[in-house]
Amino acid sequence: MAEQQPLRILHCFRSPVGGIFRHVRDLVEEHSKAGHEIGILCDSSTGGEYEDSLFDDIRPYLSLGLTRVPIRRSISPSDIATMWDTYKKIKSLRPDVLHGHGAKGGVLARLAGSALRVNRYRVARLYTAHGGSLHYSRSSLSGQFVLRMERLQEYFTDALVFICEYERDTYARKVGRPRTKTSLIYNGIGERDFEPIPTRSDAVHFIYVGMLRDLKGPDLFVDAFAKTERLLGRPLSALMIGDGPDRDRYREMMVERGLGKRIGMLPAMRVHEAFSMAQNLVVPSRAEAMPYIVLEGLGAGKTIIASRVGGIPEVLGADSAALVEPGNSDDLARVMAETLSTPDWHDRTMPKPEAVKAVFSSAVMARDVLKLYHELVNPAAGQAMPVAS
Repeated sequence: MAEQQPLRILHCFRSPVGGIFRHVRDLVEEHSKAGHEIGILCDSSTGGEYEDSLFDDIRPYLSLGLTRVPIRRSISPSDIATMWDTYKKIKSLRPDVLHGHGAKGGVLARLAGSALRVNRYRVARLYTAHGGSLHYSRSSLSGQFVLRMERLQEYFTDALVFICEYERDTYARKVGRPRTKTSLIYNGIGERDFEPIPTRSDAVHFIYVGMLRDLKGPDLFVDAFAKTERLLGRPLSALMIGDGPDRDRYREMMVERGLGKRIGMLPAMRVHEAFSMAQNLVVPSRAEAMPYIVLEGLGAGKTIIASRVGGIPEVLGADSAALVEPGNSDDLARVMAETLSTPDWHDRTMPKPEAVKAVFSSAVMARDVLKLYHELVNPAAGQAMPVAS
């Protein structure tokens, strides 16, 4: 196979937290090591010390630099100024590939890329939703607007990348059958993530790790924890690890229910440190695409209890006993109790590490994404990518 040219790749997304940030960090590292020039453009108003430390980890791989501009979560008049500022910054970096992640990142990458194309500058425009706008309902006015905007933006998109079958199917159901090139490329974790992490001597029974907002289900975790105690007839212990807009409300919920001393709260930290604090990881999300926390937990040898949402059944298995009905704290408590009371529950329920590694590795993900980039920048037929006149 002929050696392919190095590419200049710019990833655009809004908030440097959670799964999108993890996804981009893995691509940055893998593609930089493969000889490509990589940059990131994201919001300057979100993230904290923990996220700053993650940026420090990948800074050596960002030959095109880290560009941060204020990007609001919701649509606002300030977006016009942001788009103009973003366009100028992107133009100065001369990317071959603009890859937008999440709704706002997708808008920035595709509109800026299209403006460059109008000016006869060749650039591939890709979009990965990562759930995002696909969580909206078609029955609401806001959902109709967002989903129609997704459809409209297909005209400015060279390829849609779906991170799981669920996301691909949801897009077709809510937005419509794609009218541009698509590719299914699963999220993946690195070689170093497939190392068992033993629990500490002072480990708790359950941990929740993630954003503290209702979409991720921390309130369901608290409710199910109390019900698990009643099912087993004894006090238990747990930790909620993460940051988010509803942190204080969850703390008040625990105090009101008399759980303040049995459920602790810690700020966001590196996932390997969090995993040492318990064997059982609970993922009670109301909606997801393909959450990294499930892959990371499996790689670390943890026992996963998760909602049957998004691509999680594609990882754990469609008939897995670890899956619970979304939004149902009774069902969640039932499975949480089983993990503590049933011998060998983990070994009988969790997928084997080698099976997970074969499909959900960052090396496979990065290889397939890079192959798609090259197909768009240098089509196999040898023809130049079309440029708008």
